[in-house]
This record gives sequence, C-alpha cells and structure tokens, in this order.
Amino acid sequence: MQFIYETPLLEAYLAEQANVDYSHPLIQETLKNFSMADSSEVERIKKTYEFVRDEVHHSMDVQGVRVTCAASEVLRYREGLCYAKSHLLAALLRAQGIPTGFCYQRLLLGLTPAEGYALHGLNAVYLSSEERWIRLDARGNKPGIDARFSTHEEHLAYAVQPELGEIDYPTIYAQPHPIVIQALQAEYNCADLPLPDSLSDNAVISL
Repeated sequence: MQFIYETPLLEAYLAEQANVDYSHPLIQETLKNFSMADSSEVERIKKTYEFVRDEVHHSMDVQGVRVTCAASEVLRYREGLCYAKSHLLAALLRAQGIPTGFCYQRLLLGLTPAEGYALHGLNAVYLSSEERWIRLDARGNKPGIDARFSTHEEHLAYAVQPELGEIDYPTIYAQPHPIVIQALQAEYNCADLPLPDSLSDNAVISL
C-alpha cells in the first residue's frame, strides 16, 4: 500500500496527547519492561506490540461493558476496543521515541453489506533503521484471527475485501481520528456502543 501521511513531520507522531498520555505513572512503570538498553528498535517494537496484543483484552472478546479510550485507562483495566488498544500501543511506543500513527479499515459487520460496516483501528510504526513505516494490528487474536509482528509482510487481523465495500484507508494519522474519540466518549456501555462505519480523508499529504 502507498501510505498517505497526515503530516510529513515525524515529531507529530511522537507527541503526547490526551488519549496518548504516556507521561502517566502507570505507563511509565510499564515501560520498564520494554526499554532495555541492549534491545534493538525492532525488538522493542515487537515486545511492546505483543504485550498490547496479548495482555490487553479486546472488549468484545471478553464481553466487557466498560468503554476505555485513553492509553492509561486501557492499561489500567487491561481491556479496550481495537481503537483503544491502538491508543495504548502508540503511547508505549512514542514514549520510547518510536514514531507511531493511527490507521483505519472499514470492515463488514457480518457476511454481507446489508449487515452494515464498522471502522477497525490499528497502528503504523516508523522503523528509523529502514526509514519506512509498517502497520501492526494489536486487536488481539482468537480463532479466525492471527495478527502477527512482521517487518516485511503484513499480518493484520483482517484482510480487506474491496469488492464488498470494505476500505483499507491509506492515511497514517498523527492522532486518533475525531470520529473514533467521539464514539468512545459517548454515554454507552461497550455492548451498545454505536461504532463509526466510515471516515473521510481530508487535508492529508502524500509523500
């Protein structure tokens, strides 16, 4: 995929934000597990990614009702939707000086377009040693989903089916998309949360 960047400035993908709150004490304490001096950049990314993928539950998989949003909140409760888990992965990686952005896919809710669509959230991570971005999906695995860490070939949670109206959005956002934040901060429990079904790419830069 030819990525589109919301901004050409790598610093924007390192910034702390309201929902990427990596100065939070809980995140700083957790970082001690990933910031070993003798670890390479790739090793740290892999370990951090696998922690969020495997140690933080996807809310739907555990029938959770709590809606988490900020990275520290996701870490505290060890659960969140795909968007929330992407906030945590971004916070943990940005705190280690690794530029990390946000990506989205539009996926079928069921087997046919008649059943509707929902956005899925994942991350893009910049490999400074190779001067390129890779995408990682920390949604969490279960039967039928096998997302894995790879620097050469994507192993995401879902394969997009364009012929069925699914979309693999090419933009790497510097902060979570407002439509996602609005949904996560609504007054709903997780089971009743109205998930956004699409987003529009505006004011982006192709590099």
